[in-house]
Amino acid sequence: MDLQYAGLSQINGPLVVLSDVQDVAFDEIAQIKLRDGTSRIGRVVDIEGDKVVLQVFEGTKGLSLENTRTTFTGKSLEIPLATEMLGRIFDGAGRPIDGFGEVFPEKMGDINGQSLNPVARSYPRNYIHTGVSSIDCLMTLIRGQKLPIFSGSGLSHNKLAAQIVRQAKIADSSGDGLEDEPGVSSAGQDFAVVFAAIGVQNDVADFFRRSFEENGAIDRVVMFMNMSNDPIIERILTPRCALTVAEYLAYEKNMHILVIMTDLTSYAEALREFSSSKGEIPGRKGYPGYLYSDLASLYERAGVVEGSTGSVTQIPILTMPNDDITHPIPDLTAYITEGQIVFDRNLDSTGIYPGLSILLSLSRLMKDGIGEGYTRSDHPDVANQLFSAYARVGDARALASVIGEDELSASDKAFMKFGELFENNFIKQGTDENRTIDDTLDLAWDLLCVLPRGELDRLSAELLDKFYNPERADKFLKGSAKRADNLDLPGL
Repeated sequence: MDLQYAGLSQINGPLVVLSDVQDVAFDEIAQIKLRDGTSRIGRVVDIEGDKVVLQVFEGTKGLSLENTRTTFTGKSLEIPLATEMLGRIFDGAGRPIDGFGEVFPEKMGDINGQSLNPVARSYPRNYIHTGVSSIDCLMTLIRGQKLPIFSGSGLSHNKLAAQIVRQAKIADSSGDGLEDEPGVSSAGQDFAVVFAAIGVQNDVADFFRRSFEENGAIDRVVMFMNMSNDPIIERILTPRCALTVAEYLAYEKNMHILVIMTDLTSYAEALREFSSSKGEIPGRKGYPGYLYSDLASLYERAGVVEGSTGSVTQIPILTMPNDDITHPIPDLTAYITEGQIVFDRNLDSTGIYPGLSILLSLSRLMKDGIGEGYTRSDHPDVANQLFSAYARVGDARALASVIGEDELSASDKAFMKFGELFENNFIKQGTDENRTIDDTLDLAWDLLCVLPRGELDRLSAELLDKFYNPERADKFLKGSAKRADNLDLPGL
Protein backbone atom coordinates (compact mmCIF):
# COMPACT_ATOMS: atom_id res chain seq x y z
CA MET A 1 0.00 0.00 0.00
CA ASP A 2 1.33 3.47 -0.94
CA LEU A 3 2.25 5.79 1.89
CA GLN A 4 -0.12 8.75 2.19
CA TYR A 5 0.66 12.09 3.84
CA ALA A 6 -2.31 13.75 5.51
CA GLY A 7 -2.71 17.51 5.25
CA LEU A 8 -0.32 20.27 4.21
CA SER A 9 2.08 22.47 6.14
CA GLN A 10 1.79 25.57 3.98
CA ILE A 11 0.08 26.93 0.85
CA ASN A 12 1.71 29.71 -1.17
CA GLY A 13 0.20 30.49 -4.57
CA PRO A 14 0.64 27.40 -6.78
CA LEU A 15 2.99 25.84 -4.22
CA VAL A 16 2.26 23.64 -1.21
CA VAL A 17 4.66 22.41 1.46
CA LEU A 18 4.64 19.00 3.16
CA SER A 19 6.64 18.14 6.27
CA ASP A 20 8.15 14.88 7.53
CA VAL A 21 8.50 13.46 4.01
CA GLN A 22 11.10 10.81 3.26
CA ASP A 23 12.56 9.20 0.12
CA VAL A 24 11.30 11.53 -2.59
CA ALA A 25 13.21 12.90 -5.57
CA PHE A 26 13.33 16.20 -7.40
CA ASP A 27 10.73 16.37 -10.23
CA GLU A 28 8.83 13.41 -8.76
CA ILE A 29 5.08 13.48 -9.32
CA ALA A 30 2.59 13.38 -6.44
CA GLN A 31 -1.14 12.67 -6.43
CA ILE A 32 -3.12 15.05 -4.21
CA LYS A 33 -6.61 13.79 -3.31
CA LEU A 34 -9.25 16.04 -1.76
CA ARG A 35 -12.09 15.05 0.52
CA ASP A 36 -14.64 15.71 -2.23
CA GLY A 37 -13.08 12.91 -4.29
CA THR A 38 -11.25 15.09 -6.81
CA SER A 39 -7.52 14.84 -7.32
CA ARG A 40 -4.72 17.06 -8.55
CA ILE A 41 -1.18 16.53 -9.72
CA GLY A 42 1.85 18.04 -8.04
CA ARG A 43 5.55 18.04 -8.89
CA VAL A 44 8.44 18.18 -6.43
CA VAL A 45 10.30 21.43 -7.08
CA ASP A 46 12.31 21.80 -3.89
CA ILE A 47 13.55 19.60 -1.04
CA GLU A 48 14.90 20.98 2.24
CA GLY A 49 15.57 18.24 4.74
CA ASP A 50 12.23 16.54 5.40
CA LYS A 51 10.25 19.40 3.87
CA VAL A 52 9.09 19.07 0.28
CA VAL A 53 7.68 21.83 -1.92
CA LEU A 54 5.11 20.73 -4.52
CA GLN A 55 4.04 22.64 -7.60
CA VAL A 56 0.30 21.99 -8.13
CA PHE A 57 -0.56 21.98 -11.83
CA GLU A 58 -4.25 22.74 -11.45
CA GLY A 59 -3.67 25.47 -8.85
CA THR A 60 -4.35 25.49 -5.13
CA LYS A 61 -7.87 26.91 -5.14
CA GLY A 62 -10.03 24.79 -2.84
CA LEU A 63 -7.08 23.31 -0.95
CA SER A 64 -6.71 23.70 2.80
CA LEU A 65 -4.15 22.50 5.29
CA GLU A 66 -6.40 19.62 6.37
CA ASN A 67 -8.48 18.36 3.42
CA THR A 68 -5.79 16.54 1.39
CA ARG A 69 -4.07 13.17 1.18
CA THR A 70 -0.82 13.13 -0.82
CA THR A 71 0.80 10.11 -2.44
CA PHE A 72 4.14 10.14 -4.26
CA THR A 73 4.35 8.08 -7.44
CA GLY A 74 8.11 7.55 -7.55
CA LYS A 75 8.50 8.83 -11.15
CA SER A 76 8.57 12.05 -13.15
CA LEU A 77 5.68 13.36 -15.21
CA GLU A 78 5.07 11.19 -18.26
CA ILE A 79 2.77 11.51 -21.27
CA PRO A 80 1.50 8.76 -23.58
CA LEU A 81 3.30 8.51 -26.91
CA ALA A 82 1.98 7.03 -30.15
CA THR A 83 2.00 7.79 -33.85
CA GLU A 84 -1.77 8.28 -33.64
CA MET A 85 -1.04 11.64 -31.98
CA LEU A 86 -0.56 13.08 -35.48
CA GLY A 87 -3.64 15.09 -36.35
CA ARG A 88 -4.64 15.42 -32.68
CA ILE A 89 -4.96 18.49 -30.45
CA PHE A 90 -3.88 18.48 -26.79
CA ASP A 91 -3.83 20.96 -23.95
CA GLY A 92 -0.60 22.23 -22.45
CA ALA A 93 -0.22 19.17 -20.21
CA GLY A 94 -0.74 16.64 -23.00
CA ARG A 95 -4.43 15.87 -22.40
CA PRO A 96 -6.62 15.49 -25.54
CA ILE A 97 -9.03 18.39 -26.14
CA ASP A 98 -10.25 17.52 -29.64
CA GLY A 99 -13.04 15.20 -28.54
CA PHE A 100 -11.50 12.05 -30.03
CA GLY A 101 -10.76 10.35 -26.73
CA GLU A 102 -7.60 9.28 -25.00
CA VAL A 103 -4.42 8.21 -26.78
CA PHE A 104 -3.61 4.50 -26.67
CA PRO A 105 0.10 4.72 -25.85
CA GLU A 106 2.81 2.69 -27.49
CA LYS A 107 4.98 3.84 -24.59
CA MET A 108 5.12 6.51 -21.85
CA GLY A 109 7.67 9.28 -22.16
CA ASP A 110 9.29 11.46 -19.49
CA ILE A 111 8.61 15.08 -20.47
CA ASN A 112 12.07 16.12 -19.27
CA GLY A 113 13.69 14.05 -22.02
CA GLN A 114 17.13 12.54 -21.85
CA SER A 115 20.47 14.25 -22.17
CA LEU A 116 22.18 13.56 -25.49
CA ASN A 117 25.86 12.82 -25.66
CA PRO A 118 27.32 15.54 -27.93
CA VAL A 119 29.46 12.89 -29.60
CA ALA A 120 26.25 11.11 -30.68
CA ARG A 121 25.06 14.14 -32.62
CA SER A 122 25.49 14.40 -36.36
CA TYR A 123 26.22 17.77 -37.94
CA PRO A 124 22.99 19.32 -39.33
CA ARG A 125 22.82 19.38 -43.11
CA ASN A 126 20.10 19.56 -45.79
CA TYR A 127 17.66 22.42 -45.69
CA ILE A 128 13.98 22.59 -44.82
CA HIS A 129 11.94 24.36 -47.47
CA THR A 130 9.46 26.90 -46.05
CA GLY A 131 8.28 28.51 -49.30
CA VAL A 132 9.17 31.96 -47.86
CA SER A 133 11.84 33.54 -50.09
CA SER A 134 13.54 35.67 -47.45
CA ILE A 135 13.99 32.61 -45.19
CA ASP A 136 14.87 30.02 -47.82
CA CYS A 137 17.42 32.24 -49.56
CA LEU A 138 18.94 34.45 -46.86
CA MET A 139 18.45 32.65 -43.53
CA THR A 140 18.02 29.06 -44.63
CA LEU A 141 16.59 26.63 -42.08
CA ILE A 142 18.75 23.50 -41.84
CA ARG A 143 17.38 20.15 -40.73
CA GLY A 144 18.34 19.64 -37.08
CA GLN A 145 18.87 23.36 -36.45
CA LYS A 146 17.32 25.61 -33.81
CA LEU A 147 16.45 28.92 -35.46
CA PRO A 148 14.32 31.31 -33.37
CA ILE A 149 12.06 34.08 -34.61
CA PHE A 150 12.35 37.39 -32.71
CA SER A 151 9.18 39.41 -33.12
CA GLY A 152 7.24 42.12 -31.35
CA SER A 153 3.74 42.53 -30.00
CA GLY A 154 1.19 42.91 -32.77
CA LEU A 155 3.47 41.83 -35.62
CA SER A 156 2.64 39.04 -38.07
CA HIS A 157 4.69 36.23 -36.51
CA ASN A 158 1.58 34.10 -36.01
CA LYS A 159 0.78 34.29 -39.73
CA LEU A 160 4.34 33.33 -40.55
CA ALA A 161 4.26 30.40 -38.12
CA ALA A 162 1.03 29.10 -39.67
CA GLN A 163 2.42 29.53 -43.19
CA ILE A 164 5.58 27.60 -42.32
CA VAL A 165 3.50 24.76 -40.85
CA ARG A 166 1.41 24.56 -44.03
CA GLN A 167 4.30 24.78 -46.48
CA ALA A 168 7.31 23.18 -44.79
CA LYS A 169 8.96 20.36 -46.74
CA ILE A 170 12.29 18.59 -46.56
CA ALA A 171 14.91 17.98 -49.20
CA ASP A 172 15.52 14.35 -50.08
CA SER A 173 18.65 12.45 -49.07
CA SER A 174 20.50 13.43 -52.22
CA GLY A 175 19.64 17.05 -51.71
CA ASP A 176 18.24 17.57 -55.19
CA GLY A 177 14.52 17.52 -54.59
CA LEU A 178 11.61 18.17 -52.29
CA GLU A 179 8.82 15.95 -51.14
CA ASP A 180 6.02 15.67 -53.66
CA GLU A 181 3.15 15.27 -51.23
CA PRO A 182 2.69 16.68 -47.72
CA GLY A 183 4.12 14.41 -45.07
CA VAL A 184 6.16 12.09 -47.32
CA SER A 185 9.53 13.09 -48.73
CA SER A 186 10.90 11.89 -52.04
CA ALA A 187 13.37 9.84 -50.02
CA GLY A 188 10.49 7.97 -48.40
CA GLN A 189 10.92 9.47 -44.96
CA ASP A 190 7.98 10.98 -43.09
CA PHE A 191 7.85 14.67 -42.22
CA ALA A 192 5.59 16.16 -39.55
CA VAL A 193 5.18 19.27 -37.42
CA VAL A 194 4.77 19.53 -33.65
CA PHE A 195 3.16 22.88 -32.86
CA ALA A 196 3.08 24.29 -29.32
CA ALA A 197 1.06 27.43 -28.55
CA ILE A 198 2.10 28.78 -25.14
CA GLY A 199 -0.11 31.26 -23.29
CA VAL A 200 -2.12 32.30 -26.36
CA GLN A 201 -5.53 33.96 -26.39
CA ASN A 202 -8.64 32.22 -27.71
CA ASP A 203 -8.69 34.09 -31.02
CA VAL A 204 -5.06 33.15 -31.71
CA ALA A 205 -5.76 29.50 -30.85
CA ASP A 206 -8.79 29.51 -33.17
CA PHE A 207 -6.68 31.06 -35.94
CA PHE A 208 -4.07 28.30 -35.77
CA ARG A 209 -6.63 25.49 -35.54
CA ARG A 210 -8.72 26.86 -38.41
CA SER A 211 -5.65 27.56 -40.55
CA PHE A 212 -4.35 24.00 -40.26
CA GLU A 213 -7.76 22.38 -40.74
CA GLU A 214 -8.73 24.42 -43.79
CA ASN A 215 -5.48 23.63 -45.59
CA GLY A 216 -5.36 19.95 -44.68
CA ALA A 217 -2.10 20.38 -42.76
CA ILE A 218 -3.68 19.19 -39.51
CA ASP A 219 -3.17 15.52 -40.51
CA ARG A 220 0.60 15.88 -40.12
CA VAL A 221 0.54 18.22 -37.11
CA VAL A 222 0.50 17.47 -33.38
CA MET A 223 -0.90 20.54 -31.63
CA PHE A 224 -0.45 21.55 -27.99
CA MET A 225 -2.62 24.51 -26.98
CA ASN A 226 -1.97 26.31 -23.70
CA MET A 227 -4.37 29.21 -23.23
CA SER A 228 -3.61 32.49 -21.51
CA ASN A 229 -6.15 31.71 -18.76
CA ASP A 230 -4.66 28.28 -18.02
CA PRO A 231 -2.50 27.86 -14.89
CA ILE A 232 1.05 29.12 -15.33
CA ILE A 233 2.35 25.74 -14.20
CA GLU A 234 0.85 24.15 -17.31
CA ARG A 235 2.63 26.79 -19.38
CA ILE A 236 5.95 25.47 -18.13
CA LEU A 237 4.99 21.93 -19.18
CA THR A 238 3.78 22.73 -22.71
CA PRO A 239 7.11 22.99 -24.58
CA ARG A 240 8.46 19.93 -22.77
CA CYS A 241 5.43 17.85 -23.73
CA ALA A 242 5.79 18.98 -27.34
CA LEU A 243 9.50 18.18 -27.46
CA THR A 244 8.94 14.76 -25.90
CA VAL A 245 6.51 13.87 -28.70
CA ALA A 246 8.95 15.27 -31.27
CA GLU A 247 11.83 13.16 -29.93
CA TYR A 248 9.68 10.04 -29.95
CA LEU A 249 8.57 10.52 -33.54
CA ALA A 250 12.07 11.49 -34.70
CA TYR A 251 14.36 9.03 -32.93
CA GLU A 252 12.07 6.03 -32.58
CA LYS A 253 9.84 6.40 -35.66
CA ASN A 254 12.57 7.89 -37.89
CA MET A 255 10.53 10.93 -38.87
CA HIS A 256 11.76 14.43 -39.60
CA ILE A 257 10.03 16.71 -37.10
CA LEU A 258 9.77 20.49 -37.19
CA VAL A 259 8.88 21.93 -33.77
CA ILE A 260 7.33 25.42 -33.73
CA MET A 261 6.78 26.97 -30.30
CA THR A 262 5.05 30.31 -29.77
CA ASP A 263 5.36 32.32 -27.59
CA LEU A 264 8.49 31.56 -25.53
CA THR A 265 8.13 34.95 -23.82
CA SER A 266 4.96 33.65 -22.13
CA TYR A 267 6.95 30.61 -20.99
CA ALA A 268 9.73 32.78 -19.53
CA GLU A 269 7.22 35.02 -17.75
CA ALA A 270 5.54 31.97 -16.22
CA LEU A 271 8.97 30.80 -15.11
CA ARG A 272 9.60 34.20 -13.51
CA GLU A 273 6.29 34.10 -11.65
CA PHE A 274 6.97 30.58 -10.45
CA SER A 275 10.48 31.52 -9.33
CA SER A 276 9.12 34.50 -7.43
CA SER A 277 6.56 32.33 -5.61
CA LYS A 278 9.43 30.09 -4.49
CA GLY A 279 11.22 33.10 -3.02
CA GLU A 280 14.28 32.75 -5.26
CA ILE A 281 16.66 35.66 -5.74
CA PRO A 282 15.80 37.32 -9.07
CA GLY A 283 18.29 38.03 -11.85
CA ARG A 284 18.02 40.44 -14.79
CA LYS A 285 14.60 42.12 -14.97
CA GLY A 286 13.27 39.75 -12.32
CA TYR A 287 13.86 36.56 -14.29
CA PRO A 288 15.47 33.69 -12.40
CA GLY A 289 19.23 33.34 -12.58
CA TYR A 290 18.85 29.93 -14.19
CA LEU A 291 16.86 31.26 -17.16
CA TYR A 292 19.78 30.54 -19.50
CA SER A 293 20.11 26.89 -18.47
CA ASP A 294 16.33 26.45 -18.46
CA LEU A 295 16.00 27.75 -22.03
CA ALA A 296 18.98 25.62 -23.04
CA SER A 297 17.19 22.53 -21.68
CA LEU A 298 14.53 23.21 -24.33
CA TYR A 299 16.61 24.38 -27.28
CA GLU A 300 19.26 21.69 -26.98
CA ARG A 301 16.64 19.00 -27.58
CA ALA A 302 16.95 19.73 -31.31
CA GLY A 303 19.38 17.92 -33.55
CA VAL A 304 20.28 14.85 -35.57
CA VAL A 305 21.37 11.76 -33.64
CA GLU A 306 23.54 9.00 -35.00
CA GLY A 307 21.70 5.69 -35.29
CA SER A 308 18.43 7.37 -36.25
CA THR A 309 17.45 8.68 -39.66
CA GLY A 310 15.04 11.15 -38.05
CA SER A 311 15.70 14.68 -36.86
CA VAL A 312 14.24 17.41 -34.64
CA THR A 313 14.34 21.00 -35.93
CA GLN A 314 13.14 23.90 -33.81
CA ILE A 315 11.65 27.30 -34.60
CA PRO A 316 10.92 28.93 -31.23
CA ILE A 317 9.05 32.22 -31.57
CA LEU A 318 9.32 34.93 -28.93
CA THR A 319 8.01 38.47 -28.72
CA MET A 320 10.58 40.97 -27.53
CA PRO A 321 9.19 43.30 -24.81
CA ASN A 322 9.28 46.85 -26.22
CA ASP A 323 11.02 45.43 -29.33
CA ASP A 324 14.21 45.27 -27.25
CA ILE A 325 16.54 42.68 -28.74
CA THR A 326 18.84 43.06 -25.71
CA HIS A 327 16.07 41.89 -23.37
CA PRO A 328 17.15 38.80 -21.37
CA ILE A 329 14.89 36.40 -23.27
CA PRO A 330 16.09 37.13 -26.85
CA ASP A 331 19.59 37.86 -25.57
CA LEU A 332 20.01 34.48 -23.90
CA THR A 333 18.20 32.72 -26.74
CA ALA A 334 20.68 34.12 -29.25
CA TYR A 335 23.57 32.68 -27.24
CA ILE A 336 22.08 29.18 -27.35
CA THR A 337 20.64 28.94 -30.85
CA GLU A 338 22.23 28.99 -34.30
CA GLY A 339 21.02 32.33 -35.59
CA GLN A 340 17.78 34.27 -35.52
CA ILE A 341 15.01 35.60 -37.76
CA VAL A 342 14.10 39.15 -36.70
CA PHE A 343 10.91 41.05 -37.51
CA ASP A 344 11.15 44.74 -38.46
CA ARG A 345 8.25 46.82 -37.12
CA ASN A 346 8.86 49.64 -39.61
CA LEU A 347 8.77 47.23 -42.53
CA ASP A 348 5.71 45.45 -41.15
CA SER A 349 3.86 48.74 -40.73
CA THR A 350 4.20 49.46 -44.46
CA GLY A 351 2.11 46.38 -45.25
CA ILE A 352 5.01 44.17 -46.28
CA TYR A 353 4.54 40.56 -45.16
CA PRO A 354 6.60 38.98 -43.76
CA GLY A 355 8.31 42.14 -42.53
CA LEU A 356 11.66 40.54 -41.74
CA SER A 357 14.79 42.53 -40.94
CA ILE A 358 17.22 41.06 -43.45
CA LEU A 359 20.38 42.59 -42.00
CA LEU A 360 19.64 41.56 -38.41
CA SER A 361 18.72 38.00 -39.34
CA LEU A 362 21.07 35.13 -40.01
CA SER A 363 21.35 31.36 -40.01
CA ARG A 364 24.76 30.21 -38.81
CA LEU A 365 24.35 26.74 -40.31
CA MET A 366 23.04 27.67 -43.74
CA LYS A 367 26.50 27.62 -45.33
CA ASP A 368 26.68 23.84 -44.80
CA GLY A 369 23.22 23.05 -46.15
CA ILE A 370 22.95 25.09 -49.33
CA GLY A 371 24.71 25.13 -52.68
CA GLU A 372 25.59 22.26 -54.97
CA GLY A 373 23.86 19.04 -53.91
CA TYR A 374 21.47 20.82 -51.54
CA THR A 375 19.72 23.79 -53.16
CA ARG A 376 21.45 25.29 -56.20
CA SER A 377 25.10 25.98 -56.94
CA ASP A 378 24.62 29.76 -57.13
CA HIS A 379 22.70 30.02 -53.85
CA PRO A 380 25.61 30.96 -51.51
CA ASP A 381 26.93 33.71 -53.80
CA VAL A 382 23.46 35.09 -54.54
CA ALA A 383 22.69 35.28 -50.80
CA ASN A 384 25.96 37.10 -50.11
CA GLN A 385 25.28 39.57 -52.90
CA LEU A 386 21.75 40.28 -51.70
CA PHE A 387 23.02 40.98 -48.17
CA SER A 388 25.71 43.28 -49.56
CA ALA A 389 23.34 45.12 -51.88
CA TYR A 390 20.69 45.61 -49.20
CA ALA A 391 23.32 46.98 -46.83
CA ARG A 392 24.18 49.54 -49.53
CA VAL A 393 20.47 50.40 -49.66
CA GLY A 394 20.60 51.36 -46.00
CA ASP A 395 23.64 53.56 -46.58
CA ALA A 396 21.99 55.26 -49.55
CA ARG A 397 18.79 55.93 -47.61
CA ALA A 398 20.74 57.38 -44.71
CA LEU A 399 22.62 59.67 -47.07
CA ALA A 400 19.40 60.70 -48.85
CA SER A 401 17.86 61.71 -45.52
CA VAL A 402 20.72 64.22 -45.10
CA ILE A 403 21.35 65.64 -48.58
CA GLY A 404 18.15 64.68 -50.39
CA GLU A 405 17.56 61.96 -52.95
CA ASP A 406 18.10 64.28 -55.91
CA GLU A 407 21.70 64.85 -54.85
CA LEU A 408 22.61 61.16 -54.78
CA SER A 409 24.96 59.63 -57.30
CA ALA A 410 23.58 57.43 -60.07
CA SER A 411 24.89 54.39 -58.23
CA ASP A 412 23.16 55.33 -54.96
CA LYS A 413 19.92 56.04 -56.81
CA ALA A 414 20.12 52.60 -58.39
CA PHE A 415 20.47 51.02 -54.95
CA MET A 416 17.54 53.08 -53.64
CA LYS A 417 15.33 51.69 -56.39
CA PHE A 418 16.74 48.20 -55.86
CA GLY A 419 15.81 48.42 -52.17
CA GLU A 420 12.21 49.32 -52.94
CA LEU A 421 11.90 46.58 -55.54
CA PHE A 422 13.58 44.08 -53.22
CA GLU A 423 11.19 44.82 -50.34
CA ASN A 424 8.04 44.82 -52.48
CA ASN A 425 8.83 41.78 -54.62
CA PHE A 426 11.30 39.54 -52.78
CA ILE A 427 10.55 40.04 -49.08
CA LYS A 428 6.86 40.65 -49.64
CA GLN A 429 4.74 37.66 -50.58
CA GLY A 430 1.28 36.29 -49.90
CA THR A 431 0.41 34.20 -46.85
CA ASP A 432 -0.49 31.33 -49.20
CA GLU A 433 2.32 31.91 -51.69
CA ASN A 434 4.68 28.95 -51.71
CA ARG A 435 7.81 29.71 -53.74
CA THR A 436 10.20 26.95 -54.72
CA ILE A 437 13.93 27.49 -54.21
CA ASP A 438 14.33 27.90 -57.97
CA ASP A 439 11.59 30.54 -58.03
CA THR A 440 13.30 32.36 -55.18
CA LEU A 441 16.78 32.33 -56.72
CA ASP A 442 15.46 33.30 -60.16
CA LEU A 443 13.63 36.23 -58.57
CA ALA A 444 16.85 37.21 -56.81
CA TRP A 445 18.69 37.28 -60.14
CA ASP A 446 15.91 39.39 -61.69
CA LEU A 447 16.45 41.94 -58.92
CA LEU A 448 20.25 41.83 -59.11
CA CYS A 449 20.09 42.46 -62.84
CA VAL A 450 18.48 45.79 -61.99
CA LEU A 451 21.86 46.94 -60.63
CA PRO A 452 24.88 47.76 -62.81
CA ARG A 453 27.09 44.74 -63.31
CA GLY A 454 30.07 46.56 -61.83
CA GLU A 455 28.28 46.86 -58.48
CA LEU A 456 27.85 43.09 -58.10
CA ASP A 457 31.21 42.50 -56.46
CA ARG A 458 30.19 39.35 -54.54
CA LEU A 459 29.48 37.33 -57.68
CA SER A 460 32.08 35.61 -59.82
CA ALA A 461 32.53 36.46 -63.49
CA GLU A 462 31.40 32.92 -64.32
CA LEU A 463 28.07 33.36 -62.53
CA LEU A 464 27.56 36.81 -64.01
CA ASP A 465 28.17 35.49 -67.51
CA LYS A 466 25.64 32.74 -66.90
CA PHE A 467 22.84 34.65 -65.17
CA TYR A 468 23.33 38.42 -65.53
CA ASN A 469 21.34 39.96 -68.34
CA PRO A 470 19.94 43.53 -68.36
CA GLU A 471 16.98 42.23 -70.37
CA ARG A 472 15.91 40.28 -67.27
CA ALA A 473 15.68 43.57 -65.43
CA ASP A 474 13.55 45.16 -68.17
CA LYS A 475 11.21 42.18 -68.24
CA PHE A 476 11.01 42.11 -64.45
CA LEU A 477 10.25 45.83 -64.20
CA LYS A 478 7.45 45.54 -66.74
CA GLY A 479 5.97 42.51 -65.02
CA SER A 480 6.04 44.12 -61.60
CA ALA A 481 5.10 47.63 -62.68
CA LYS A 482 2.06 47.82 -60.44
CA ARG A 483 3.81 46.50 -57.34
CA ALA A 484 6.83 48.76 -57.99
CA ASP A 485 4.57 51.80 -58.54
CA ASN A 486 5.68 52.06 -62.18
CA LEU A 487 9.14 53.18 -61.12
CA ASP A 488 11.78 53.48 -63.83
CA LEU A 489 15.30 52.43 -62.96
CA PRO A 490 17.69 55.41 -62.65
CA GLY A 491 21.35 55.20 -63.45
CA LEU A 492 21.09 52.57 -66.22
